[in-house]
Amino acid sequence: MFLRTFTDADVPAVLDLAIAVFGPFHEESFRPAVGETVFANQDGSWRQEYADRIPTLRGAVAEIDGRIAGFVAWTVDPVTRSGDISHVAVSAGHRRAGLGKALCEHAFAQLKQAGAEVVTIGTGGDDFHAPARELYASLGCTPFPLVTYYREL
Repeated sequence: MFLRTFTDADVPAVLDLAIAVFGPFHEESFRPAVGETVFANQDGSWRQEYADRIPTLRGAVAEIDGRIAGFVAWTVDPVTRSGDISHVAVSAGHRRAGLGKALCEHAFAQLKQAGAEVVTIGTGGDDFHAPARELYASLGCTPFPLVTYYREL
């Protein structure tokens, strides 16, 4: 495994990976949970949002055998000395092998180097996100439960 800085040339592969990793959440978890009206309003353009957002990310990719197998993205706020990890994605064939942990630890180190003293990393409370919760707990992150309710009007 080789970790390196995310570059513009990585955008197509990272976008494909993000859609493959997070697509099942949007389409098979969130959509049936909230219904078509809420989904269309809140999340119906999720693919376009990824296409718009991915090129703006700051982060790193993990390569295995010359192919991108995962990525992590973050932001840092120098005023509050805090960082936020916005995305952690690992391809299906490389999960449960330590790649997510390596990506998060890399991001933590980069955030610390950039002056962050604390980091936030969020995930869902649904079954889809259970592996992410397990990973973040194993990294020493402290969960704080939040609940978002949706209702069609």
